[in-house]
Amino acid sequence: MNLNKVMLIGNVTRDPEVRTTPNGQNVATIGVATNRRWNDQSGQKKEEVEFHNVVVWRKLADIVGQYVKKGSKIYVEGRLRTRSWDDQSGQKRYRTEIVAENIIMLDRPGQSSPPAAPASDEATQPAPPSGEPEINVEDIPF
Repeated sequence: MNLNKVMLIGNVTRDPEVRTTPNGQNVATIGVATNRRWNDQSGQKKEEVEFHNVVVWRKLADIVGQYVKKGSKIYVEGRLRTRSWDDQSGQKRYRTEIVAENIIMLDRPGQSSPPAAPASDEATQPAPPSGEPEINVEDIPF
């Protein structure tokens, strides 16, 4: 059995860049920073920042482009992917990125982002059956 799963909570380091591929699919790229804090053996506080490249596709890319801004706190769930290419000098280059499958905006209302709302490829699912009430994002209390 194999598993390629990433879960991050961090801050967006730049506004999303949304593009459209030649075959019409939207793709957004964002940077996310995560912090790790600890005390070393002598009791000194230490901090380490890790920067992650995140790629978002289709409808989720549209949502990210519209609502996520630099400084937003988000939860990202996805998988790791490493791409390679030859640069202009012919040298092999590699880039490891997270392909997002789900993103949740964690900022509270009145902060840099709109109210928290889950955003995933499931946003394209049909409305709930008529027996179930439809949930409006504005009614969510956080």
